[in-house]
Amino acid sequence: MKQTPTLFQRPMVQAIVREVDPKTQTRRHVKGEALDWLEAHNFTPEFVALPENRMSPYGYAGDQIYVKETFFAWGRWETRFSAKKGRDEWHFVDMTLETGHQYVYAADGIQPALLGRKRSGGVSPAWWKRPAIFMPRTAVRIWLEVVSVRIERVQAINEVDAIAEGAPWAACGSPQEGSHKAGYAQLWESINGPGSWDVNPWAWVVEFKRISGATQ
Repeated sequence: MKQTPTLFQRPMVQAIVREVDPKTQTRRHVKGEALDWLEAHNFTPEFVALPENRMSPYGYAGDQIYVKETFFAWGRWETRFSAKKGRDEWHFVDMTLETGHQYVYAADGIQPALLGRKRSGGVSPAWWKRPAIFMPRTAVRIWLEVVSVRIERVQAINEVDAIAEGAPWAACGSPQEGSHKAGYAQLWESINGPGSWDVNPWAWVVEFKRISGATQ
C-alpha cells in the first residue's frame, strides 16, 4: 500500500473536515511521463490512468494520502552549516511533542499565543507558523483513502463533482445564474493563476474518503 503526502490549502482542509457535504475529490495537474503519454504518444486518458502503468503520483484505489496543511509548532531556530551552500542557514527545531504541546492547525481558525519573531533571533522556544510543505508526519491529523483515480480535462468537471471538490456556488453570466462548476473554475484560478482555467489542462481526478488514521 502506498502512502502519499499531499498539500492542501486552508479552504480545502476545511472542506474535507466539515460534517455536511465534505470534500471527497481533488484535481491536480498531470505532469511528467503521464503528460508525455497523453500528448506525444496520443494514448487515451483511460489507458494512462490504469494502475498497471503506475503513473499516478497519488496512488490508486486502496492507497492512502496524508494531508499536509499549514500549522503551528512549538520550537526554536538555530543555525547550521550547509556544505551545499557553503554558509550557515537557519534551521527550525520542532519541540512540540517532546515538550508536551500539541500541534495547532491554521484551518481551525485559531492561533496560539506567544508567536515567535524571527527578527528577534528565534533562539528561545515559541510558537511558529509553519508552511504545509514542512509538516512532519507526526503532525498529520487527516488521512484519506483513495477510492478511484482517473484523468480528464479540468473543464470536464460536472456540477456533482464540483460539489464533491468543495467548490462554492458562484455566479456566471447574469446575477441570477450560477453553479458550483463556476465556483470551481474560480477556485482553480485562485490556486493556479489567471487564465489557467481557459488552458483546460489534463488533471488527475482523485476520489477519496476520510479515514481515522494510517493503516498498515
